Amino acid sequence: MKTSIYFLALVGVFLCMTSSTIISYPTTTNKAFQAGEKLRYRISYGFLDAGEAILEVNNTTKKGNDRELLHVKGTGVTLGGFNSFFKVVDTYESYIDKKGLFPWLFVRRVNEGGYKITQDYTFNQDKAKVNNGVGKEFNTPIGIQDMISSFYYARTLNFKNIKKNDTFEFKTFMDDETFLLKIKYVGEELIHIRKGKFNCLKFVPVIQTGRLFKDESDVNFWITNDENRIPIMVKAKIPVGIIKMHLVEWEGLKNNLTSKVDKQ
Repeated sequence: MKTSIYFLALVGVFLCMTSSTIISYPTTTNKAFQAGEKLRYRISYGFLDAGEAILEVNNTTKKGNDRELLHVKGTGVTLGGFNSFFKVVDTYESYIDKKGLFPWLFVRRVNEGGYKITQDYTFNQDKAKVNNGVGKEFNTPIGIQDMISSFYYARTLNFKNIKKNDTFEFKTFMDDETFLLKIKYVGEELIHIRKGKFNCLKFVPVIQTGRLFKDESDVNFWITNDENRIPIMVKAKIPVGIIKMHLVEWEGLKNNLTSKVDKQ
């Protein structure tokens, strides 16, 4: 009898030790995008097309602590005459958790007029740490986002019953720093771009002191008021004018683009 009690006690201790190591990852309901989605944007400066940006989602065989991932990638390049005085070739990649939409690996390759940035961040979400690839490790919350995963995660936020001035926030790791990314809802708006008219939700970022943009009105962005939550247009004020990024092509959407109100 004593032997049985002792055995059961050992089993209980073992189970407690095992359960204490189980990691509770955040989960996210994703109704907005899927593998195969590709969005192409034109970046305009005044009346000129200065560049192009492409955002795409694909399946991948990579794993994050044995969890299935999606490969999301953003590329940006200058076009035409802009290459002659300030050539830009930027690539951002993230391998994000299919269930939680948080990153396990982030790759950044920036070349802007000869100014280069190379980053390879490993997001050890199971250890709540980020390794920056050059010998430094940072403590971070489980589920923290990176520069490009933030874009996709934000599309899954619950905007049901949204009201003007509602603010959404989540933590992001960028340039060896954890900061709180906040966006504020401004209201509904009909946006007209080259590809037609779209019913949109308008947002502005809540600006942090010391960042490039000093006022909330310096950056505005509009997303489709449908289940896809696609950014239709982004406008940003810079010291020498206004830059606009607008959608020109799409494919592989998860849902019908019901926000489009005209036909082409």
